Amino acid sequence: MEIKDLIRMGIKKLDRRKYSNPPLECVLLLAYLLDVDKTYIYIHNNEEVPSSVEDKYFSLIDERRKGYPIQYILKEKEFMGISFYIEEGVLIPRPDTEVLVQYVLDYIDEKYKEGDIKVVELGTGSGCISLSIAYYNKNVFVYSVDIDKKANAVAEENSRRLKLSDRVKILEGDLFQGIKNMGLKNSVDIIVSNPPYIPEDEIFGLQDEIKKYEPLWALDGGEDGLNYYRRIIPQSKEYLKNRGILVFEMGFDQGRKIKELMEKGNFRNINILKDLQGLDRVITGELFL
Repeated sequence: MEIKDLIRMGIKKLDRRKYSNPPLECVLLLAYLLDVDKTYIYIHNNEEVPSSVEDKYFSLIDERRKGYPIQYILKEKEFMGISFYIEEGVLIPRPDTEVLVQYVLDYIDEKYKEGDIKVVELGTGSGCISLSIAYYNKNVFVYSVDIDKKANAVAEENSRRLKLSDRVKILEGDLFQGIKNMGLKNSVDIIVSNPPYIPEDEIFGLQDEIKKYEPLWALDGGEDGLNYYRRIIPQSKEYLKNRGILVFEMGFDQGRKIKELMEKGNFRNINILKDLQGLDRVITGELFL
């Protein structure tokens, strides 16, 4: 069968799949199987494909049709212009999180003209936050903590691929437990976190792609979604230096409550940033010891 026929048939099978882009996804799946880029698919659409590849292609189309995330099939997700390795069991990076990373990078550019910058990330996941910050600023050293072994293994693989292992240290532990022996008390410039923040009763109202296949423990923020903020904010005072900053991703309707928690924890100059949809997504504050 020719490439164009496979793409056409794939689109027809995926056409009613919610939260999908059938034309693009069919091209990406076939490019993945043929080990070519998507431009090749467009240019060589009259090329015949071996039957063995056809069978694998339609098998992947069926997986995607059931809602299995295409990022897990391709084992790849672009974030901040960087290709990250991804696999099932690890949260898929979201474009909204780029708002957090860009803020941190801009803040470093403005505040730190020279010298090393110590960053701690709580909740490494795929490593997309820590590694993006280190990738785009050569003066950054990141201590990145996650309680999950699989997430840490994926982050280590991404660190290896990006050649950042000398400036990003992946650590295992429950939040600050992961850095308790690193000698970082009152010396960290920036703490960042994209913690689980979805209220537990909203988890099963999420789209199938998320609730059936992504790790729900990485999304569940407890009854009101704020469990991790209540833990991180007071403990961060042990590690941040005076005037160091704490940067969170958050749910669009959680800003007021998180701001109150930060104010009680001696954080000032609190700002809320919006995502690409115009929704509140990131909150930042400066610690005054």
